[in-house]
Amino acid sequence: MSVSINISKRQSRSRQISKLVGIILLWFGLYWVNNRFWNWLLFDVLGLKQATRLGDSLHFFFFDAAKITLLLVGITFIVTIARSFITIEKTRSLLGGKREGVANVLAASAGIVTPFCSCSAVPVFIGFLGAGIPIGVTLSFLIASPLINEIAVGLLFTMFGFKIAAIYLISGLTIAIAAGIVLGRLKVERWVEPFVFANLVNPQSGFAQPRYSVSERTSMGVEEAKSIFLKIWPYLLAGIALGATIHGWVPTEFFTKYAGSSNPLAVVLAVLVGVPLYSNAAGVMPIVQALYEKGLPMGTLLAFMMSVVALSLPEMILLRRVLKIKLLATFIGVVAVGIIFVGYLFNAIL
Repeated sequence: MSVSINISKRQSRSRQISKLVGIILLWFGLYWVNNRFWNWLLFDVLGLKQATRLGDSLHFFFFDAAKITLLLVGITFIVTIARSFITIEKTRSLLGGKREGVANVLAASAGIVTPFCSCSAVPVFIGFLGAGIPIGVTLSFLIASPLINEIAVGLLFTMFGFKIAAIYLISGLTIAIAAGIVLGRLKVERWVEPFVFANLVNPQSGFAQPRYSVSERTSMGVEEAKSIFLKIWPYLLAGIALGATIHGWVPTEFFTKYAGSSNPLAVVLAVLVGVPLYSNAAGVMPIVQALYEKGLPMGTLLAFMMSVVALSLPEMILLRRVLKIKLLATFIGVVAVGIIFVGYLFNAIL
């Protein structure tokens, strides 16, 4: 009986792995055929002319819509499977009791891979502080989670190469770590709403780690990719449409005049424009790509993208529930200054 059960388990696991391999091969096939398909449809079938405003804009829109959707789905799928081995509770337990500096580095690093979005900013903040984790460490995690977006890393790597993706990753980590240390030393606990500290928990308590099968992890990846896409597709298409318009119709001289390397305030302007925008890495990336093609410096573009994803208006509204105005304004100011510094630094070295 036990032999037949073991055989059945092996067959089931083999089917699960085959399903996962099939999904991966399908993704690579669609990604490989993407550019060829749109070239054939737009220029051969529909007869549009290449190197024209209309032809280039439409190709940019459809090609990028398919490419970024595939990248978004693929990266989300992989990251969700990786995250199934991690929990916020386990991360919170790991950070407890570490000294300043080390804890900030760990918190910022954990923020990259831990499930987090602007809608969960408040419960994560309360949970970490309630577990006795210092506020500076908590803020390093809070900054890193949206700022160093794994989707943005993947998109930057595929669009601009390893160097730009690495710059984004390292600079984002540096901002999160430095901002957390600065805010922690300012003793900003007094600017947190009192109810946050009402229920302290034992930071050393253990947490159960769920065990998932290959099939369950695959299903989680598929469901999360579907959920994320359905949530952000309007912003994604809006960003791609704006990028296509910039790519095909807006003269290069317009951007080089106001945001080019000759304007010493270009990075500051990019951050001021980016802060009030509500978008995500996938939605803002087509705009970054189009502006880069128009000749804007990469440091300015990284500053713009970071301000959009790290200081989004919805997250600031949610954080206002737990942060007093002074701390919220300080949080925004410290992060914005860090982003501006990174923008100028990489404009100088790239």
